[in-house]
Amino acid sequence: MRRVFSLYRSSIGKKFLMAVTGVVLVGFVIGHMIGNLKAFQGEEKLDHYAEFLREVGDPFFSHGQALWIFRIVLLVAVAVHIVAAWQLTRQSRAARPEAYRKGLAPDASTWASRSMRIGGVALLAFIVLHILHFTTGTIHPDFVEGGVYHNVTVAFQSPWVTLLYAGTMLLLGLHLFHGIWSGLQTLGLNHARYNRYRRPLATVIALVVAVGFVAMPLAVFGGLIG
Repeated sequence: MRRVFSLYRSSIGKKFLMAVTGVVLVGFVIGHMIGNLKAFQGEEKLDHYAEFLREVGDPFFSHGQALWIFRIVLLVAVAVHIVAAWQLTRQSRAARPEAYRKGLAPDASTWASRSMRIGGVALLAFIVLHILHFTTGTIHPDFVEGGVYHNVTVAFQSPWVTLLYAGTMLLLGLHLFHGIWSGLQTLGLNHARYNRYRRPLATVIALVVAVGFVAMPLAVFGGLIG
């Protein structure tokens, strides 16, 4: 256990935790995106998919229990990811109290890497709003329990909701791009044989996820769905 805690206290250990939890979160994001795209198949398909998620695990779990277990695992992954990122940021600032002078920033710095911290905070705020909007219905104007198709078609008729959602998905794309690229390196895929594939892989996944998530709200707002 002492070795485990020593590893966690190191920057390498924290990066490893971020990479592992990142794999969990990327898997969830891709699955969620695929589920959202069922809206293009109509109300019955999307609502049936949502019902399947609520019933998954039967008969081994009681009604909805498996879904809540999955949600707890997901929340733990999010929490660990955020805490590790925050601690890494503190360690980085402590090791370098003075910021780089203009023009001396690392060559590897990109839009995606520079936006990781502010993008992470924005995504966390979005997750809270998303839960209040589509899970609990607290801030939804006409929430129907179990009526996923109804809830999304009502919500994305608002230009502000659609714009907020689309903008956040673009931030998610940037976050995924840099996170996947650096996460693969942390997990050991840092070799001349693999390095040329990391950036294209990160680019493809980030683009597919961002476009996949934006497609449904834009289709609702444009009258193609609903």
